[in-house]
Amino acid sequence: MIFNIQIGKEQKSKERQLINALLTLATGILTLVFPNFLYLIAGGYLLALGLMFLAFKFPGAVAALPIVAGALIFIFPELIPFTFAGFLGLFGLIMLFSFQLSFLGILTLIIAVLIVMNPDSVAYFIAFFMLTYAVSNLIQFYKQWKNKGPKETSDGEIIID
Repeated sequence: MIFNIQIGKEQKSKERQLINALLTLATGILTLVFPNFLYLIAGGYLLALGLMFLAFKFPGAVAALPIVAGALIFIFPELIPFTFAGFLGLFGLIMLFSFQLSFLGILTLIIAVLIVMNPDSVAYFIAFFMLTYAVSNLIQFYKQWKNKGPKETSDGEIIID
């Protein structure tokens, strides 16, 4: 009996990628339009992201990171710059070391450092990150949809033959 286990980025769930891109795009636009409600928008985004990670069966530590960061933002709104910068720093390192989005990982780390250096402009830095990340995800989704079309059968699960 032979087992073939395939895990790859080409099996990334289209639904997860589209929901993540739309959630991030909506959050980026809301952050630009209503920067005074940043703690509600950023905290809500991080909680929704964590719940989305749980729904799509990510590892517990990965799903817990945005949930804890979102809860900290709701409890201590004055810590938004440091909490979100910490989240972006860890998120940037994950993207950088996974070699999937190395340019976006470097950009995320730079934005995290800029947030810590200039906490007064945190809303605009967060909006810039959100919009850049959403556009990147939408471009990836479009490329995947254009190249694979109706032939793709995998929705992100692990295939064992």
